[in-house]
Amino acid sequence: MQERYDRSSGNCTVLFWIAGTKLCWFRPTSFHETCRASALGDLHLNHRLFFWALTSALAGFLFGFDTVVISGAEKTIQEQWNLSDGQHGLAMSIALWGMVVGSLIGFWPTDKLGRKKTLISIGVLYFASAVWSGMAGDVNSFMIARFLGGLGVGISTVVAPLYISEISPPDRRGRLAGMFQFNIVFGILVAYLSNWAIGMSFDPQGWALFEGEAWRWMLGIEALPALVYTLLCFSLVESPRWLIGVKGDRESGIEVLGLINPGASAETVETLASEITAASQNQEKTAESFWTKRNRKPITLAFLIAFFNQLSGINAILYFAPRIFELAGWGEDAARLNSIGIGLTNLVFTFLGLYLIDRLGRRSLLVIGSFGYIAALGICSWAFVHYESQFQVAETAVVEASQVASSGGTLVMACIFAFIAAHAIGQGAVIWVFISEIFPNRHRASGQTLGSFTHWIFAALLTMFFTSILSATSPALVFGAFCLMMVLQLIWVVTMVPETKGVPLEQIEKELGVSR
Repeated sequence: MQERYDRSSGNCTVLFWIAGTKLCWFRPTSFHETCRASALGDLHLNHRLFFWALTSALAGFLFGFDTVVISGAEKTIQEQWNLSDGQHGLAMSIALWGMVVGSLIGFWPTDKLGRKKTLISIGVLYFASAVWSGMAGDVNSFMIARFLGGLGVGISTVVAPLYISEISPPDRRGRLAGMFQFNIVFGILVAYLSNWAIGMSFDPQGWALFEGEAWRWMLGIEALPALVYTLLCFSLVESPRWLIGVKGDRESGIEVLGLINPGASAETVETLASEITAASQNQEKTAESFWTKRNRKPITLAFLIAFFNQLSGINAILYFAPRIFELAGWGEDAARLNSIGIGLTNLVFTFLGLYLIDRLGRRSLLVIGSFGYIAALGICSWAFVHYESQFQVAETAVVEASQVASSGGTLVMACIFAFIAAHAIGQGAVIWVFISEIFPNRHRASGQTLGSFTHWIFAALLTMFFTSILSATSPALVFGAFCLMMVLQLIWVVTMVPETKGVPLEQIEKELGVSR
């Protein structure tokens, strides 16, 4: 299907083919906004726009890499520095607390310094954290380094999706902003692969290519992509919505709009700039703070999508994947290889989610993902009940399942992979795109901060207490609780979540009742 916008008449011709026959349908002017969005891109994605979106989305690659790379080193670090369980838990979760702080303060540089400078600063934090982590001489130094990396991750979840959504035309926004999530899971996969390759390179019984402490290289290698990302960020343009709506630099904003939409006429670009100005001025006249009744709906949506994202249990599986697989009876190197399977599943289904996000829509993907969550978590919980005699001790549940009742172990593993697939195609693909769309221009950075902070505070709490909860209760109850939360998510999506697919940001403001 194609759309062609006639600037002189204001009509849009939709071309589509059935059995090779071209048919036409004329849309009247009431569809002006959607059609004009297609015209702005000349029906082809601007290569420069794609490069800018991809560059900013690489913050997501570093996000994913930094988050998961610790999984290959956590046991060695605990042994090397003789850490107690409490010290080990703090050392492993310190980056998450950095993410909490970064997400909480991320709105300030995003609004005050601009989107571009903030993206560059993220790269500096990632680079410093990687080098420092690899060279840390004690656990305290290590935790400071990891905290810096966590700050970068937290800020990136505020600014990167926001920047991409602000430079993207409505009909491409889902796929372009979704590149951030795709890069997250790609970074996760590369981290698993990197850990495995480095581990084999330093293993006397593996490739035995090098001698030394493999874990330092696992963490330090992140400095290379961090440096590349930082240098690429200098080629970015500033967000036109920040230039016009926040800085008040209309001339520079129009110049960037022209670069983003090379096929648009000067009149069309001026009209778009005027809409951004009008939306910003309208928000200034109201002089409302972020926490107002008018913003109640987007605030509620952002909080709940982030809340449900983490209450699915996703971070617990990603953070402790190698340890879980070792409990299943595999050796250390095999456990890292099996973790790569999680990364591959995540990547493939995230790619599918991004393919569908501007076709089926955000809401539809959340519904599909919710059903997948419920099935995978429900069956997993049932497996722990059904094989109760093999699941007497929570820490050995999976190994007992694989060694004593192989069918139960296989079922648990299958459910974990199905769970990852459901997350990737649903919540994973949608969360950062959706949050970046639902707030008005004046409060978009603050809204992104709220969603990101909610996401990371629950991620940190879940990661810190997950193993303790698992030890104190049965696995069936834990997975059953996650399943129940996903039932509640499904009800919320069906009854409250609006569809934002293909809708201009300024129009979304009106539909959510946050614009006068």
